[in-house]
Amino acid sequence: MNESKNLSKPERVHYIQQTLNELYPETPVPLDHFDAYSLLVAVLLSAQCTDARVNQITPALWQLADNPYDMAKVAVEDIKAIIRPCGLSPQKSKAISVLSQRLVNEFDGQVPADMAALESLPGVGHKTASVVMAQAFDVPAFPVDTHIHRLAQRWGLTSGKNVVQTEKDLKRLFPQEHWNKLHLQIIFYGREHCSARGCDGRVCGICRTCYPARKHPKKLHKP
Repeated sequence: MNESKNLSKPERVHYIQQTLNELYPETPVPLDHFDAYSLLVAVLLSAQCTDARVNQITPALWQLADNPYDMAKVAVEDIKAIIRPCGLSPQKSKAISVLSQRLVNEFDGQVPADMAALESLPGVGHKTASVVMAQAFDVPAFPVDTHIHRLAQRWGLTSGKNVVQTEKDLKRLFPQEHWNKLHLQIIFYGREHCSARGCDGRVCGICRTCYPARKHPKKLHKP
């Protein structure tokens, strides 16, 4: 391939997937969990908080209650006291309490393997539901957060102005059987090589290879 010429979209898709598979053949879920419920709560806590911080907090939360039946009986203030370091603790503690009660009352204490049912729970948006479907139930999904949205734009995989459009574009470009692994691979790569401040579309290996002729920082649509 001509190094001075930007790659075509099919070439970019092939190169990106090949590179990510080489760098991240294994994709462990970065949030510590032991079942679908603990993953659901951990993902909810991760909103505007790092995975590392969530992993520091959840052991104390599981000591308090590690299933929806027990969590539903815990006072919201007690949940809030533990999860305060994760930020947004008033909203998150109430959401954990109410969703636990609803799991008990409406789903026999089980996290539903259904996107619409998950999205109906308090504090659970489309991205959180997608993560649970993908990682707890191995159902093909492509959770798109702000980091994946940023990289997809830098790599010319989407021109979407929001995560909804980016998710649609990525699902069209990559085979369904790779979605669950790929979304984690992109997150890992973004953290290590193409962070918000560490790359502007011209620094990391994938950006340089896909767009060797790019002269200026890539302008991004923020979600």
